[in-house]
Amino acid sequence: MGISKRFAKSPDLAARIALKLGAGTPPVVVHALDRVNLRVMQGEVVGLVGESGCGKSTLGRVAVGLHAPSSGDRRWKGNVIAPDDLPTRLAIQMIFQDPYASLNPRLRIADIIGEAPVAHKLIAPADQEAYVADLMQQVGLDATLMRRFPHQFSGGQRARIGIARALAVKPEFLVCDEAVAALDVSIQAQVLNLFIALREKLGLTYLFISHDLGVVQHISDRVVIMYLGRVVESAPTEEVFRAPLHPYTQALLAEVPRLDQRRKDFVAIKGEIPSPIHPPSGCHFHPRCPHATERCRAEAPPLIEAGPGRVVACHLHSAAQNAS
Repeated sequence: MGISKRFAKSPDLAARIALKLGAGTPPVVVHALDRVNLRVMQGEVVGLVGESGCGKSTLGRVAVGLHAPSSGDRRWKGNVIAPDDLPTRLAIQMIFQDPYASLNPRLRIADIIGEAPVAHKLIAPADQEAYVADLMQQVGLDATLMRRFPHQFSGGQRARIGIARALAVKPEFLVCDEAVAALDVSIQAQVLNLFIALREKLGLTYLFISHDLGVVQHISDRVVIMYLGRVVESAPTEEVFRAPLHPYTQALLAEVPRLDQRRKDFVAIKGEIPSPIHPPSGCHFHPRCPHATERCRAEAPPLIEAGPGRVVACHLHSAAQNAS
């Protein structure tokens, strides 16, 4: 809760000496996450959406434990996660974006999938081959191919191997970071259907990170919109797509292709994403927002309740609530 993450480049020896002499510049600090609160309920699929650089992948890596938060804490079933809490680390697993880079090219598939459950004593070494075969069948792969290397598989097959590897330690919660972004559209549909089937079969919970709103609409129960390290809106999927509240969400959804629109001129969101090194004051979206006021420039809006299961961070809606 209240997760912030900052990345700072460590100065080399010359830079440290220059700083001590008053001649250098302070280290560059990237403000990747700014007091983010994200709760995912058991059995839920939450889609995390935003433009590149908004911090959604960083948040996913903090959730899994690959990055330690600069401030705030991670919680699992209401309890703060300790650094040495191995059962929780196994319960939360990640599926990475690039199916080509996320698999060790020197290992056979039997070892890529079966190494972790053996190392953590979830299965006996003698049972590894049968265990891997069962996992490969669950994700739609031919178990007779387990002695092959990653380069002998297609991108869609490698994505399934990544899913099997994550499932091997019997997790409850999967963080899927752009898990289908690198795949062809037809293969994307197959892998998304696999995620849905595994959720029903194994009772899994997903945090599904994507920039593709069509994918998120297909698989998610709830959508969380991020902008420059902050959550700006969260609501049930149907509500977000039916009536988005935050100006940024409205701008994103305005450019989603629809079958009922025969022709539409593309209009990009005004301006460029500000740098996370020097984020804007107040509401981070105010330099690009057509409704920005002086209050937006000076004061960061809190997340306020805007309906059942719905929150939004926008002064326009807080003013409307106060007026009513």
